[in-house]
Amino acid sequence: MGGGRTSEADTALVARARTGDRAAFEELVRRMSRLVYARLYLDTGRADRAEDLVQETYLRAFRAVHRLGDPAGFRPWLLAIAHNVLFDDARQSGRLKRGPQPVGAHLGHVPSREPEPGAAAERAELRQRVLAVLRLLPEEYRLPLTLRYITGAGYDQIGEQLGLTNGSLRGRLFRGLKELRERLPLDFAAEFECR
Repeated sequence: MGGGRTSEADTALVARARTGDRAAFEELVRRMSRLVYARLYLDTGRADRAEDLVQETYLRAFRAVHRLGDPAGFRPWLLAIAHNVLFDDARQSGRLKRGPQPVGAHLGHVPSREPEPGAAAERAELRQRVLAVLRLLPEEYRLPLTLRYITGAGYDQIGEQLGLTNGSLRGRLFRGLKELRERLPLDFAAEFECR
């Protein structure tokens, strides 16, 4: 995925954070939190679990940032920590032994905008199917789509977090949505609104 490197402004913040500047680290957290959340949400399928794991990721990162060799590699380093936090959590809870959690098990936690229970159930089923298909897409599409349509991030913020130009991002979103629609059953693809 393009954009494995950290922007120059972020690199300066990382350099300051490595010397113990808590404000610089907090700014990095603010800038990268949606990216880390999106990555963990895709892996866990549970919003509450992803939020807890984001907190643990940043705690570990804060404790270890002084050992980061190349400040320009902060983004991939942070995502590697998030992966390790996820793995440790799965191992501790025994999920790796029992196999993957059912896709969409978290959807009861996502508030529905539908007033009727029947409509809410249909919406939850749609979310389950979309998330399952989203996980099957190539990495270059998964994170941009998750950031845009699940976390609600804007184009500028996504481009900054992933290190993509506006044109590259829009291209990935377009191709990712196209592939997502192609993989969804026709009845779901027709209902899935892509803006």
